[in-house]
Amino acid sequence: MRTLDSLEPVVALAKRRGFVFPGSEIYGGLKGTWDYGPLGVLLANNLKREWWKLFVEQREDMYGLDASIIMPEPVWQASGHLGAGFSDPLVTDTVTGERFRADHLLKELGVETDGLTLEQISAAIKEHGAKSPQGNPLSDATLFNLLFPVTMGAQQASGNTAYLRGETAQGIFTNFKNVRDTMSPKMPFGIAQIGKAFRNEIAPREWLFRVREFGQMEIEYFVRESEWEQYFEEWREQIQGWHSHIGLATENIREYEVPVEDLAHYSKRTIDFEYNFPGKGFDELCGFAYRTDYDLRQHMEHSGVSLEYIEPDGSRFIPHVLEPSFGLERAFTAVLCEAYTEDEMNGEARTYLKLPAHLAPYRVAVSPLLKNKPQLVEKAREVFRLLKQEFGNVAYDDNGNIGKRYRRQDEIGTPYCVVIDFDTLGEENPAHADTVTVRHRDTGEQERVAITELTTYCK
Repeated sequence: MRTLDSLEPVVALAKRRGFVFPGSEIYGGLKGTWDYGPLGVLLANNLKREWWKLFVEQREDMYGLDASIIMPEPVWQASGHLGAGFSDPLVTDTVTGERFRADHLLKELGVETDGLTLEQISAAIKEHGAKSPQGNPLSDATLFNLLFPVTMGAQQASGNTAYLRGETAQGIFTNFKNVRDTMSPKMPFGIAQIGKAFRNEIAPREWLFRVREFGQMEIEYFVRESEWEQYFEEWREQIQGWHSHIGLATENIREYEVPVEDLAHYSKRTIDFEYNFPGKGFDELCGFAYRTDYDLRQHMEHSGVSLEYIEPDGSRFIPHVLEPSFGLERAFTAVLCEAYTEDEMNGEARTYLKLPAHLAPYRVAVSPLLKNKPQLVEKAREVFRLLKQEFGNVAYDDNGNIGKRYRRQDEIGTPYCVVIDFDTLGEENPAHADTVTVRHRDTGEQERVAITELTTYCK
């Protein structure tokens, strides 16, 4: 059962335990940027590793890519990102000069802006008396492009402007020919990429939900036009399987069929997979779009380079594209929310993260019962090295008494705590020599396990 009705406990735990820190915090922070702390890096890397394993390594029809973050202006002209489709309506506080999303301010007044022109949005601001958060009048709405421009070279000159990529997809499309020519893939096939994308959000907000720098795990899957519906359904099921794999409850996931009038300029059909975030409700977790042949055709026209697929008989065609696009921060947040649990153990309130073992920052924590007993420490270090070699993500914890260690490891989601005690040394019970106490996170139950069986037991 979910015990959360707000994101606040998750945000607090994430800061307190080293999952997520505000970006550049010692300088007052930089709005819309967040840093993964030591445990956040481990969880995020586990998510990326599991995603790559499932969608790339375990398939025969997928190729990996790591394209440049900086891309020239013509790429974004061809993709349409320099047009209105990748811009937000901006208004300015006429007193302070601060800028805000017009649609967000109107939504707070119960006014929907989907499909409205800039003129209609400006009229709605006047009609409903929308003000800035400081209570000041607002300017008319203008379009604000979300791409981050970058000046290339020592001088700012015409033709030198580039942009931080607004999505990882365009690096895949511009490399389609290279993958086609070097790998000779058979249709259908996909190109996958994990990396950072950047959007100059007017009003970043809501922790990791709307940020200026974020991670994407993205696939462009190339198909024949006549087969797109078949593969659309197959990928739909695989996306559902991914959400189950990372521990998200079925009742907290829903599919939202994006109406035709709200589709992106490149899409003929899009499904948003939404997660029921506590205190927020259902919000986008990942998107799945049928992009048709829009992108390859646009890049062909703008670059003059053929991006057709060449059949063995020499015939050519422009493939159509299915795009499962996963936001790393959204998945990270959903996993933390799903795992966050409050209960009572031994008469005390307890908070723990019920993370799947394959996602937990530490799979195992190893402790000597007493850190001032050299023989226990030596044996604990031996067990730690054994498990570290097998799993990698293993903690050595001798900070505080054993009860405090359990609580700390519970709160960061460690499934198993392994304790080396005097029984391990055979001093009190020779029958328990070379065994350890293994304590389970979810139940608090403990049992004796032979050291030789630990690696199998903790898998």
